[in-house]
Amino acid sequence: MLKTLMSTAVIALVLTGCSTAKKQPEPAPQISPQAQINFETYTAEEFYKTTSVFGSSINHSGSAVLVSNDDSGIFNAYKVPVDGSKTTQLTFSTEESIFVESWFPKDDRFLYSADKGGDELNHLFVKDLEGNEVDLTPGEGLKAMMLSWHEDDDSFFVMTNERDAKYFDVYQYSTADYSRNLIYKNESGFTVESMSPNGRFIALSKNHSNSNTDLYLVDLRLKMNKPRLITEHEGDVSYYAYTFTKDNKQLLYATNEFGEFNQAWTYDIATSESELNYKADWDVSFSYFSKDGRYQITGINADAQTQLTITDHNNNRELSLPTLPSGDLRGVNFSQDSKSMVFYINSDTSPSNLYSHKVGTDKVLRLTNSGNPAIKEQNLVAGEVIRFKSFDGVEIPAILYKPKQAEFSKVPALIYIHGGPGGQSRKGYSATVQHLVNNGYAIVKINNRGSSGYGKTFFHLDDKRHGEDDLQDVVYNKKYLQTLDWVDAEKIGVMGGSYGGYLTMAAMAFTDEFKVGINIFGVTNWVRTLESIPPYWEAFRKSLYDELGDPATDKERLHNISPVFFGHQVKSPVLVVQGANDPRVLKIESDEMVESIRSGGTHVDYLVFDDEGHGFSKKENRVSASNKYLVFLKAYL
Repeated sequence: MLKTLMSTAVIALVLTGCSTAKKQPEPAPQISPQAQINFETYTAEEFYKTTSVFGSSINHSGSAVLVSNDDSGIFNAYKVPVDGSKTTQLTFSTEESIFVESWFPKDDRFLYSADKGGDELNHLFVKDLEGNEVDLTPGEGLKAMMLSWHEDDDSFFVMTNERDAKYFDVYQYSTADYSRNLIYKNESGFTVESMSPNGRFIALSKNHSNSNTDLYLVDLRLKMNKPRLITEHEGDVSYYAYTFTKDNKQLLYATNEFGEFNQAWTYDIATSESELNYKADWDVSFSYFSKDGRYQITGINADAQTQLTITDHNNNRELSLPTLPSGDLRGVNFSQDSKSMVFYINSDTSPSNLYSHKVGTDKVLRLTNSGNPAIKEQNLVAGEVIRFKSFDGVEIPAILYKPKQAEFSKVPALIYIHGGPGGQSRKGYSATVQHLVNNGYAIVKINNRGSSGYGKTFFHLDDKRHGEDDLQDVVYNKKYLQTLDWVDAEKIGVMGGSYGGYLTMAAMAFTDEFKVGINIFGVTNWVRTLESIPPYWEAFRKSLYDELGDPATDKERLHNISPVFFGHQVKSPVLVVQGANDPRVLKIESDEMVESIRSGGTHVDYLVFDDEGHGFSKKENRVSASNKYLVFLKAYL
């Protein structure tokens, strides 16, 4: 969270004018007739006929799953029966995406969140049994989030920053009439992590630096409910809460105290003793329980791919599942009685599909068909995890996608950089990546130093070295690509979103290594960005400054790594994509970046989506952006 500037969102298309290119674009690579016979290529429209779907809340009767999908072109709520019968659309928004949270535990009301045009100021809504949609967190300028349900099923917990824009308080809402009580006033800059099922305890975290955090526990039954430190330690150690156990006796939390990777530990509230719960050779990313506490679902971030285990606490054995389709198991959720479960399967060549399974049987039923049936999976490409050495010998992981066209001729390549800066490129389906690969471009999704998932040392290698050492990782990724006999060594570009957009612009402004750059809502002015962070980031402002620099004291360095001040140095064509409502990367940044590049006489295209924020929420805009990527790349790479 502390190293992530990226989220989701985007809107109506506006294409501004461009300056004249310095040189004529080269013709697109010609594909041999033999290649065309052996595989098919598809348009962006065809790739985005796939449906994105998420959500796995099972209703009180165990008969249906609550999901969001973008089948209508924008995310709406849907009811998916577990017996495979017809899906029912529950909301009909045409402007704002609907992100489902949960069914009510005793009836078919449900909670969802939505913002306005990608501004990230989400409100929490309920849709009642009569079809009315009620804003539970009305007001201007606030942000609200669902926290959890009370174990009695008659109330739920919500966080909002309405009292103080910098910090989130906790409210308890009644399911009967939506009345609420403020149960925890956050006046000391804590981050609310988790709520015990009985509503008695709240787990909080406090960031001392970007490598040192603590966990605190609040007992709301005490008159002076002062947060109590439960992770006293020395040195730089990070902690965060996963969840409470269902008997309210223990807190399950993550720590990297005992090595490079996060392990799962339990803290006993009565005795104040901690005990190892789960460890692996990679980070334990998450761990949670079924509603009755019988099953514990734990996810391991194993080399950019999720490995998931389900432990049956009745016998302390791993739950045996029938043979499943190939891909990552994700989004597991159990019915209230734990007799059935739902989950997603996702792979590089197939978007997420929802399945249901009756525990103890061999029956697995597919509930969604997210892919476009016109796209044959054999025409798509699975990524291969590779590693290369950077300028200082540090080994950098990446995921390489080799297009079918590479069997017949050398192909151009793109280094695709994730957001963050502490994000991670992972295996899994991406319509954008598959569209580019299918049309003849090699893609390598780099996990440059500072990426999460490879240990705390690797994670902190880029601290206050952004635009320097991590940029050299990108350059050395290019050198690696040039060793592959199927890559055209003279036709390598770079692209990325958010922090990846920043490194893209840094690569274009501070090096002459790349033939093109595609900057998707990327930071270009670190001074402005760090001076204008949203107020609700206050709890981890210091951590952000520890990593990137404090604009009050590090302004010179932040200026020197900000591409907007050096756009005149860009020598090769650039495409800039921006959401007009982006609260993280303000549109003025991209405006100024475009003008800065044009001042040097270099070609730049500028694509603005008027109804999006920091990302793409509308399918129409994803199609428009992907088409523009391909047109731009065919012209200049």
